[in-house]
Amino acid sequence: MKASELLIRCLEHEGVQYLFGVPGEENLDVMDALLDSSIRFVVTRHEQSAAFMADVQGRLTGKAGVCLSTLGPGATNLLTGVADAYLDRAPLVALTAQVSLDRMHKESHQSIDVRSMFRSVTKWNADIFRPHIIPEAVRKAFKVAETEKPGATHLELPEDVASQRLTDDCLSEPLLVQHPVLPEPVPVQVARAVDLIGKSRRPVLLAGNGIVRGSATEAVRVFARRFGVPVIHTFMAKGVVPDSDPLSLGTIGLQMQDYAALVLAESDLVIAVGYDPVEYAPCFWNPDRDTPIVHVDVAPAEVDAHYVVGVGVVGNIGLSIEAIGQSLYPFPAEWAQRCRQTIQKGFEQEQAESRSLPMRPQHIVRELRAALKPEALVVCDVGAHKLWMARMFPCELPNTCIISNGFASMGIGLPGAIVARLLYPDRQVVAVTGDGGFLMNSHELETAVRLRLPIVILIWRDNGYGVIRWKQQVRFQRTSGVEFTNPDFVAYAESFGAAGFRVEGPSGLSAVLKEALTCGRPAVIDCPVDYAENLRLSDRLHRLS
Repeated sequence: MKASELLIRCLEHEGVQYLFGVPGEENLDVMDALLDSSIRFVVTRHEQSAAFMADVQGRLTGKAGVCLSTLGPGATNLLTGVADAYLDRAPLVALTAQVSLDRMHKESHQSIDVRSMFRSVTKWNADIFRPHIIPEAVRKAFKVAETEKPGATHLELPEDVASQRLTDDCLSEPLLVQHPVLPEPVPVQVARAVDLIGKSRRPVLLAGNGIVRGSATEAVRVFARRFGVPVIHTFMAKGVVPDSDPLSLGTIGLQMQDYAALVLAESDLVIAVGYDPVEYAPCFWNPDRDTPIVHVDVAPAEVDAHYVVGVGVVGNIGLSIEAIGQSLYPFPAEWAQRCRQTIQKGFEQEQAESRSLPMRPQHIVRELRAALKPEALVVCDVGAHKLWMARMFPCELPNTCIISNGFASMGIGLPGAIVARLLYPDRQVVAVTGDGGFLMNSHELETAVRLRLPIVILIWRDNGYGVIRWKQQVRFQRTSGVEFTNPDFVAYAESFGAAGFRVEGPSGLSAVLKEALTCGRPAVIDCPVDYAENLRLSDRLHRLS
């Protein structure tokens, strides 16, 4: 058995079904070993896309997605997606090739210090210089990637090590897969949390993505409903409490005053559950640093001047929130009702605008939601459209609207939708993207067509970098370097063998979505958007302060 074959055997033992990547000269042995494996290698058109696919797989399943590249430029291309998984707390294992051991001491073709480059965006990384360490290295890479708080890990395999034959004294069996058990909360901290919460009159639960990762959604729903505590979600926690529930106050995440911020300003206690500052900085929702905080998470709170914890309950989130609920009494219903009315009133005013073409963002969101089933998967790229989707797209279930808000890298939408459809072939899958983000990885249309994945790519076209234009207009009242032109997206899609559609009228998106979702192949929708709404929203929210 060669080292490359042992590596693949260990990946199989970890339950890996898909490996995303681009082959190269230095990973030839690994590619050959895959031919005799149960793992399906998904050839992508760029390594960044491969990393994004592994990233979104980690978000959707809680199991580490795996991506592969060669050395040098392949590894540098992989880096952005790995960094996204690192800050979005998505479990991911990156595999990169490297020059042979006898070239490492000198300047050599395509040779750079990849391990050092990856170190700042991974929880752990290592070189595999000897075949016998492969079982330990692979097991550790997956254990570290999947242990809370999850993230990216990285293994580097030199080409000559990959081709080496195992000697008789080498460990040739994968190690037992073991998952650490999170501790139960400390009773004294639970009692302190109960005491602080019990003294409040206007509590709010701030739900973070840790709830989704920790499978604590049901525990949080039961807690909120039993005690009448309204729930505000970070962008990455959408759907923890269904948006149809009277206790859901939607999301918070804009770097300006929003309707949910009004509620937080009026509250006298925030119960932050599974909340991570990378999702939304505390300075935006606790600017005066005077809101008492109960921190419930798997790890102690990050040090932040605007996030000073009154009581911290550390341990399994579901068990923690259940323990806190054993000694509380329900809060008066009037507080949650008033909070919900504040949110609904604000959004009703935004939705009241008449239809137009280009379409207003809120109307695109409404049409998309109406076209999809509750369990449909939406993978949202990064840009102005993300802010509208995160604020206004209703979710009944967690992890049905994937939003990157840790690293927040453009280009994740299409690759993410591809892996979503691979994992869940019976669910509708839509990538929501801007024209800027789409063209960063639009070459993966070929991948979607080759794999025969009927996904829909909904492009919000404004011929520019919309969110940067928005910020420039607010700050300087003029723009710089944000305008560009686009190809004919319908013809572009058809050139790949995908279906292409264009929204021609203010009421045309609904019919186009219906056709695109049922056409049986990848479909691209060119939908012009009126981002003049961005400035109107800024003005509306500014008046709230």
